[in-house]
Amino acid sequence: MNAEPFQIIYEETKDQSIIHISGELDLSVVQQLRGALEPVMNRTDKALILNLKQLKYIDSTGIGIIVSVLKLRDEIKAPFFVREIPPSIKRLFDMTGISRYLTEGTEAEA
Repeated sequence: MNAEPFQIIYEETKDQSIIHISGELDLSVVQQLRGALEPVMNRTDKALILNLKQLKYIDSTGIGIIVSVLKLRDEIKAPFFVREIPPSIKRLFDMTGISRYLTEGTEAEA
């Protein structure tokens, strides 16, 4: 069984910085994600959106990154949304308790 390669696609609109994550988000690729987040984490002029539609797997390191983004964006009073969470990932977020802190955005809010 071959794992789907981890991939990040960055998209920017007038009001949003959208990071599409696909494949498996684990310790081996966390630096890639940090690198993609670095230039947009502290921007308050745009909403930061993680689109997880193509995410197949996430480990505790990946969840930790999302929690740190959530905390930082909250501190700087900047919008942060998570979109299109796959059911298996949503279940994990529910079990770990972070679901209640995440704001799920929809395309209609774009």
